[in-house]
Amino acid sequence: MSKLPIFPLTARVSNQGHLIVGGCDTVELATEFGTPLYIFDEFSLRSKCTEFREQFGRRYKNILIIYAAKAFINRALALILNEEGLGLDVVSGGELGIAQSVGFPLDRVYFHGNNKSAEEIRLALKWRVGRIVVDNFYELAMLDKMANEQGYIPDILLRLSPGVDPHTHKYIATGVVDSKFGFPLSSGEEAIAQAMSASNLNLVGLDFHLGSLIFDAEPYQQAIELIVNLAAEMKDKYGFELKELNVGGGFAIQYSLDSPAPPVSLYAEVITSKIVSKCRELKLILPRLIIEPGRAIVGQAGVALYKVGVVKDIPGIRCYVSVDGGMADNIRPALYGAKYEAVVANKLLEKEAGEVTIAGKFCESGDIIVKGINLPPVSAGDIIAIPSCGAYCLPLASNYNASLKPAVTLVKEGKVRLIRQRETFDDLTRCDLV
Repeated sequence: MSKLPIFPLTARVSNQGHLIVGGCDTVELATEFGTPLYIFDEFSLRSKCTEFREQFGRRYKNILIIYAAKAFINRALALILNEEGLGLDVVSGGELGIAQSVGFPLDRVYFHGNNKSAEEIRLALKWRVGRIVVDNFYELAMLDKMANEQGYIPDILLRLSPGVDPHTHKYIATGVVDSKFGFPLSSGEEAIAQAMSASNLNLVGLDFHLGSLIFDAEPYQQAIELIVNLAAEMKDKYGFELKELNVGGGFAIQYSLDSPAPPVSLYAEVITSKIVSKCRELKLILPRLIIEPGRAIVGQAGVALYKVGVVKDIPGIRCYVSVDGGMADNIRPALYGAKYEAVVANKLLEKEAGEVTIAGKFCESGDIIVKGINLPPVSAGDIIAIPSCGAYCLPLASNYNASLKPAVTLVKEGKVRLIRQRETFDDLTRCDLV
């Protein structure tokens, strides 16, 4: 079975049996820029932006697509997202700073976070971000006080935790009751009342986020039911108007051949139809709908390239294929058992020869990228390509074992552009004091 459908939309095989992405030979890219190397296909990025706009937009008129920067953000990507008309969901002063550095329209920025610092809130107020998503009572009081000091009334949303199980890994489930994120639904009335009474804040809507890598669209229906019911109750009791409803992101992508993800159209149909029917039932005006895809936009566009070094065959046990990267640039397999596919980028026309395990180079037994995968004969110098590496790999990257964070390139129509240079040894000691 071909693995190309999991790779970027432009992926194909050359006559030489090489993996081509964005019109560029990945084996040549590995030679030119070194490995580990992350490549992003611009066509795939823009196509996903278009797909979300069209699939949700044709079903719901008043909608804003906001990209979740935590999946991966840098200056080049921020410029592309702006050109595509998307907003930006940031969760730190650093992510906000990246957006500001390229002139991203800050009125399309939504600032999340369960423990925003006073400095971050002050920055958000100074730069007049579009929305501050308030996560707890402590933040609500601090924001009200700081907004008064700056003489500016920000638009805010309240993040609620609806207590819905999204059926994903416990590390990336955020909408359950036992979560560090958001006001529990049982505290929703108190939070709304306090926000409405705050003279320096303008409450415009409610927000929830169920988690990440959610394959089942039904939990969104459950959460919308609960949140809109609360909004209707608060309208009757306090005159609260639900002008915006942010349902978060978490839309799944396909990482392996045996786990296909639902199409964007399914999420769009389930979410929009539920909001429309529920608001009609409760006689509420349809709010502006906000969705926050991150992984679902950038995940498939990214490919990680590694060079093979040692091949260690333990007869009757396992064959380890060691590469020059691993958990320092992609900790997801070690962190929560993420599964990936892989190909030998310079041997796509060769037949599979047996099962191997692709291991990283770092000093941890758990540094395994792909366990038990059939590949053609692999030897030192071959290039391993891992698909669906556009999300969370680079943001979670570290300098473990004093490794250098990889270079990042953007490919389009046969042209390549370096959008992040590889770190150097000087970068490792730049902040050290002797």
